Amino acid sequence: MPFWKRKPKEPGPPAHGPDFSHVDSREKALAMVEEGTLESLYLMPKAFGGTDDPHNVVYVPVGVATIKESTDVSIIAPLIQDGSVQYYSATPEYRGRSFVPMALQIKATDPKSFQTEIAIWGEALDREKQLRKEDGG
Repeated sequence: MPFWKRKPKEPGPPAHGPDFSHVDSREKALAMVEEGTLESLYLMPKAFGGTDDPHNVVYVPVGVATIKESTDVSIIAPLIQDGSVQYYSATPEYRGRSFVPMALQIKATDPKSFQTEIAIWGEALDREKQLRKEDGG
């Protein structure tokens, strides 16, 4: 088989922290929601016009949705209300074939800008630790 037709190599388990690499389908993610390990999260919150569309829902460990909601309500909503931002996006970053994002990139822009990352698992946790070190924490 030529090298350009080979399947990409899976990244393997993360060096530390939780491992959701085995959750490689929506069905597996929904089963973990049923057992209480994962919860659904709206990328575009309903308060900002988000819908129940499956493309607007990701599955994350329990507690992550509360962190995102807190960011949306406490930081983003006031920026929208005072006209500091008009555009909002929450983009999941995936690792391998996992259905559970390893991070969420949240951006609100125009005319001002706010950006943050919610690290969930995998290399995103390593980036978070590196940023704390650089900040002296």
